[in-house]
Amino acid sequence: MLIGLSACGVADEKPEVEKETEETTPVSQEPVVEEVDEVVEEVATREAETLYELNEANWTFQPIEDANPKAVLLTIDDAPEKYAVEMAKTLKELNAPAIFFVNGHFIDTDEEKTNLKAIYDMGFSIGNHTQTHANLKESSEEQQMEEILKVNETVEAVIGEKPKFFRAPFGVNTDFSKSLVLQEGMLLMNWTYGYDWEKQYRDAESLTDIMVNTEYLTNGANLLMHDREWTAEALRGIVEGLRAKGYDLIDPKTIKGIQ
Repeated sequence: MLIGLSACGVADEKPEVEKETEETTPVSQEPVVEEVDEVVEEVATREAETLYELNEANWTFQPIEDANPKAVLLTIDDAPEKYAVEMAKTLKELNAPAIFFVNGHFIDTDEEKTNLKAIYDMGFSIGNHTQTHANLKESSEEQQMEEILKVNETVEAVIGEKPKFFRAPFGVNTDFSKSLVLQEGMLLMNWTYGYDWEKQYRDAESLTDIMVNTEYLTNGANLLMHDREWTAEALRGIVEGLRAKGYDLIDPKTIKGIQ
């Protein structure tokens, strides 16, 4: 991610000086401009590289061609309530990419919008987790549209682009929501495993242990976490534990379907 010729006293020599300047200046600048353009194009191409694709059968990610299969995706739901900015800072320090799935009722105020922008500016991908964390199966089509589109509109107004990912609350989707998400150009996903809402894992030590040592940790796993105090405290240990087991962390920008 991402700033001498002096005029001599002889009058008849002045045109020669001006002529030399006009001829030589463009020649010295053109290669530089071309070189910069080539670098920008190379960076843009590299950033758009597609390495993983979603397996909708189990919500894991499969490598494309020679991408490392031993990799997992980190996701944070219910952002940015209280701890998301802190979590983003920890992840950035660890050079660990992730998706922050936001709820619209957490980006209503100027302060909350500033927090969202801060997370995005640190290089993290933003996902849509609905406006009010509603159960979409218990919502009318009009309500579902409001839940999804309002978040997209707010996020775009704050960071300049719409979310590229969608996760429904409780993992519950409808035919209508799936169609709308596709129409909005988002990739719909659920998760492979997560534990931080369960009472026995509401402390950093136990949460770190289960996230790293669960039987559900597998190649391409989609790890679900939330904007919670104990999760923020466990995050460094989770990332370091996963890496100690040889897992890479998937950069959301390399997932097929969001370029």
